[in-house]
Amino acid sequence: MLVLRSDLVDAIVAHARRDFPVESCGQLVGPETGEHPERYVPMTNADGVASDFAFAPAEDIRLERELDAAGERRMLVVHSHTRLPRRPVAHTGLPEAYPSPKDVAQMEWTPDQHWLIVGLATADAEPEVRSYHLADGEVVEDELAVVESYMFSHTGSDDVPDRA
Repeated sequence: MLVLRSDLVDAIVAHARRDFPVESCGQLVGPETGEHPERYVPMTNADGVASDFAFAPAEDIRLERELDAAGERRMLVVHSHTRLPRRPVAHTGLPEAYPSPKDVAQMEWTPDQHWLIVGLATADAEPEVRSYHLADGEVVEDELAVVESYMFSHTGSDDVPDRA
């Protein structure tokens, strides 16, 4: 199960709304040895179109250097899918927030990477947030839990931390 803090999801959705109808993109990053992402890094969509995204190369290189220096790593690729009325997805039977064929080709470059996709029909629409990864070359949807804090995400909010 993929567990994300709600403040991170809120920041991702806000970025997708700001950039609509252009696809937004960014990275969820966290400690090199950590299990959960700690921050969202919004990035510039170098493609600047509603149906595709690419990280701006200089920004991507700068982020990689910052992560190396801070002992952090990329944990999830994030982008939005903007579905304009002239491009309905209902005929496919797939959710709006589903990897496109180009997404899948990019996923093959980093098969251990998870991808978070925000589907937005309009800038004000209810977002559809889903995560995917590749397993044996097949797209697999992650079970996604959004929590207020990672502290109790494995035990439930009614537990209290142990005292020394």
